[in-house]
Order: sequence, then C-alpha cells, then structure tokens
Amino acid sequence: MLFLFCLWLISLLTGDGSSEGIAPVSRNEFVSEGNAITLSCNYNGSAATDALHWYRQYPRSRPDFLYLVNEAAFKQPADPPIPGISARLSGEKNRVDLEITGTALTDSALYYCALQPTVTGNTHTLYKNQTH
Repeated sequence: MLFLFCLWLISLLTGDGSSEGIAPVSRNEFVSEGNAITLSCNYNGSAATDALHWYRQYPRSRPDFLYLVNEAAFKQPADPPIPGISARLSGEKNRVDLEITGTALTDSALYYCALQPTVTGNTHTLYKNQTH
C-alpha cells in the first residue's frame, strides 16, 4: 500500500531589509512513500560568506537542525547524521537543495531553509532581570 504525505516548506528571511534573503521554490511538496524528493530554496546573497541551513519541525516540537552548506564546499550534517538526508548547492546559481531519499511517513513535517545570519539588526538584550 502506498501512502502520500505532504512536506510544507517555509523560509526564514534575513531581517535587516537588505537584498539578502531566501525563499522556497515551492511551498508544498507531495511524494509517495519510499521515493526520493528534493526541496529547493533560492537565495540572494553570498553562500561563500553566509551559510545555508535546513531545519525540520514536527507539530508541537522545536525545529531540528538537518544540514548546513556553503559555497566553499563545506557541509555539516546533523549530529548524529540523519540517514537519507543530504544538502547541496545546486549547479543552478543561488539555489540550495535538500534531498530526502527513501521517504517515510515520519518525513512529513515543516521544513525550513535559512540564510545565516538568521538574526540581524538589534541583537542587544531588550530586558534584564536585575533580581537574579
């Protein structure tokens, strides 16, 4: 019996108002269980100086780090690495791909692509509790 599941893809944008950012090629993806799927994000900016991250989030859970990749051919998978998941910069300029092989129902989740730095602008503490 073949099951279908949905992968929702969202991007995290840099928040400084610059031209650097990242966006999914497609917001929804469907694949039959056992097949491979590639999720892609287009980005503006330089992956040579910035890193591209992939995260996966299950309902009512925090996002889990999957992969980091940059143009200098540096790749860092999750620790421990998740079998069947890999990331790469596409031969097509300014695109990063996450490939999931041998998909299973447990791969149904929200996937995030992010361009580091993921937090920009005012990074100072907004409030300090002086009593502790």
